[in-house]
Amino acid sequence: MQVVRGAREMVAGMTPELKNGVYVFCAAGDRDWWALEPLAMFREAEGVSLILEAEAARSAGFSVDAPMAMITLNVYSALDGVGLTAAVATALAEAGIACNMVAALNHDHVFVPAERAAEALAALRALQVSATAP
Repeated sequence: MQVVRGAREMVAGMTPELKNGVYVFCAAGDRDWWALEPLAMFREAEGVSLILEAEAARSAGFSVDAPMAMITLNVYSALDGVGLTAAVATALAEAGIACNMVAALNHDHVFVPAERAAEALAALRALQVSATAP
């Protein structure tokens, strides 16, 4: 595994991949959320935020009114690398696509409205190609 830090190098190597599934962001509230097997959780001042598979969320009584698709950026970007998030967010903003970024240890993940997933993937692939051009 080669960890990269430079913006152009990270974008050129990101190889975006649309993952199967539909996800929602939820506030855990007083629920026993561990049993829901969240994809991710984050403790905020207002409480615990979860990323759940939409069907699991629906079954548990959560609102599923903003379904998201997940695109994984398959580059090993350094946690102190600068520019990948900005480049991705800018490319999607220029296409009018909202995004929520989640950075994990090995990869960054982009959540976009499910109905715009194919368009977002195309925009990110075009961004990657532009970073590999001389």
